[in-house]
Amino acid sequence: MRRAQRGEQADWAVDTWAAVGAEVAAAFRTSLGMAGSFMRYALAMRERLPQVAAVFRAGDIDYRLFQTMVYRTDLITDAAVLASVDGELAVRASRWPSMTQGRLASEIDRVVAHRDPDAVRRARERAQDREVAIWELESGISEVYGRLFATDAAALDQRLDALAATVCAADPRSRDQRRADALGALAAGAERLGCRCGSPDCDADPRPAGPVVIHVVAEQASVEGRGTTPGAVAGLEELLPAEVIAELAKSSRLILLSPPTGPEPGYTPSAKLADFVRCRDLTCRAPGCDRPAIGCDIDHTIPYARGGATHPSNLKCLCRLHHLMKTFWDWHDEQLPDGTIIWRLPDGHTYVTTPGSALLFPGLGAPTGQLPALQPPERCGERTAMMPLRTRTRAQNRAHRVATERHHNRQTRLATPTRQPTQPGPAPPIDDDDPPPF
Repeated sequence: MRRAQRGEQADWAVDTWAAVGAEVAAAFRTSLGMAGSFMRYALAMRERLPQVAAVFRAGDIDYRLFQTMVYRTDLITDAAVLASVDGELAVRASRWPSMTQGRLASEIDRVVAHRDPDAVRRARERAQDREVAIWELESGISEVYGRLFATDAAALDQRLDALAATVCAADPRSRDQRRADALGALAAGAERLGCRCGSPDCDADPRPAGPVVIHVVAEQASVEGRGTTPGAVAGLEELLPAEVIAELAKSSRLILLSPPTGPEPGYTPSAKLADFVRCRDLTCRAPGCDRPAIGCDIDHTIPYARGGATHPSNLKCLCRLHHLMKTFWDWHDEQLPDGTIIWRLPDGHTYVTTPGSALLFPGLGAPTGQLPALQPPERCGERTAMMPLRTRTRAQNRAHRVATERHHNRQTRLATPTRQPTQPGPAPPIDDDDPPPF
């Protein structure tokens, strides 16, 4: 309306956009910057992502997800590509579970990268600025700052966790303190962290912390430095640019990944088949879960005991919780040859999940064939699944937490010296010259 009344006024110091922003800020009692943000999202709803906007208005996605989609698609300049991405996001967004901001960004980036690799938003390349800096603070404490490849950072993070876990349960340090001490142990070449429980009967595991392996899925062209498709890292939210993939490939072990053909004998899949399923799925395949596939169970959609083949069209990744939900809580699933899973839950709702690699690596999501008809193995006919049991119930856990905190509060209260009450003395004289308190 303001454009129709006053024109664009693009060369004015306070142009039409700023003028409208000031009115919006006044109406919503917010800052000019926030008003500008509201206007950009409103403009994106109308002009850039109308199909996504329709899903948002219908209440199928929240404002946070809509904001993330607007930002992650802002570099697309081709109208046809933008319309295609808009339609793809509108279909997929309502199927995405609740995720962290980084995981949402990664899912959106996969859609964008499939159609316009140059439009994938990322911080400016800092590969040349890798560094580790150490500053001395007071009292013998130093501060460490570093900028690493994402894979190196993930390996370091897992290594610190592994070293911190080599002490016994009676170690008095917090998890963060043990991780900090583990960095020093790592620098000294130690394979485990010394326990500080002080007990001669310490039951810490004497075995050294195991090695850390980071898995990256990428196209051959990106590995060879001639492609633009980003790579995906198991357990990390952000995609790795093709330039970083090529750099990492120079010092990494490369394994060619190809879909296995035909069923395998036995219940446990081979390493080759397991690697394929994890790289195809990338995460747990249950609706509402984004646990990395590297830490998931490999589940037979049709149970092996009922004749389900150990075949890529019958295998998927499920975290332990959702594996147990399927086994004991009537979560029913159907798997298509391309890895798509159709879930039917006890509440009557139906959900569809697709492999995490489907957009960036379509070869991994290609149909792997129909399942062969197999007879249930005789040795599995009487196998009974057992639900793992808690050592303490939720009520017992809560009672323990309450008792522990109450004990801590009591000890603190008893350790605090109390002030003895004093005998009341004469009241101070009233100064009539003081003004009243108003």
